[in-house]
Amino acid sequence: MSSIINSKKKITKIFFSKMHALGNDFIIINNINKQIKLNQKIIKKISNRKKGIGFDQILIVEKSNEKKIDFFYKIFNADGSEIFQCANGARCFAFFLFYKKITKKKNICIKTKNSYMKLRILKKNNIEVNIGKPIFNPKKIPFITNIQKKTYKIKIKNKKIKIGVVSLGNPHCVIEVSNVKKTKINIIGKKIENHYLFPEKVNVSFMQILDKNNIILRVYERGVGETSSCGSAACASVAIGIIRKKLSSKVKVMFKEGNLYVKWKNIKKDLFMTGPVKYVYDGCIKI
Repeated sequence: MSSIINSKKKITKIFFSKMHALGNDFIIINNINKQIKLNQKIIKKISNRKKGIGFDQILIVEKSNEKKIDFFYKIFNADGSEIFQCANGARCFAFFLFYKKITKKKNICIKTKNSYMKLRILKKNNIEVNIGKPIFNPKKIPFITNIQKKTYKIKIKNKKIKIGVVSLGNPHCVIEVSNVKKTKINIIGKKIENHYLFPEKVNVSFMQILDKNNIILRVYERGVGETSSCGSAACASVAIGIIRKKLSSKVKVMFKEGNLYVKWKNIKKDLFMTGPVKYVYDGCIKI
């Protein structure tokens, strides 16, 4: 449904669907008719988990004017900042389009301002996302350095931490740790997120490698904080592990709420991620 505007009382009703992907939660709004206008103040207000709806990101469906693109995809963090990639959100986005009968396609192509993704609806609410090719060029991430490497060192509180850096439409920093449960990810994550070497801030992943096919992951997401899961972070971590020859081409990524599966044959091929989504409820909020 679209929004309804009451001109007398100046109240806007926004209809939305609440969904989550392994605990990473979203609200999705159909704005194909472009009747809804949200600003940072409104987004921050409705994202509040005590006074609003509560969500990690808000996803907005818009019409595409390109023949090969089915829908345009806008993403905003809970703090109101706009981002241009969210693999968990893309899975929920695809299921929303199909569930609400906005499209009958099971193979959907969507686009943000700086990237596009091919999505495939599988059985039992599983969605496959073609993420594309990981970007390791520091200038395109962006990450301030003169030389491209598989491993960099970053200084935090007079300690040097080894990191991997990659973009999948959004910037990611990956840190390999021996035990994710004991890692103080909120302290380290916040400092790296705002580090001067990342001019657009960065998502920070803490990866514990169990073997070549299995990792445990915790993620500090820029503009959000620690999140239950993050699809693009799963892809970024696997990509870093593969180029370092520590992981195989098929990896199970374990989060607290469940698992994602990442496949990447080689650097010349696209990377694929598969995982479940869960529809929670439909709702309406007055602004």
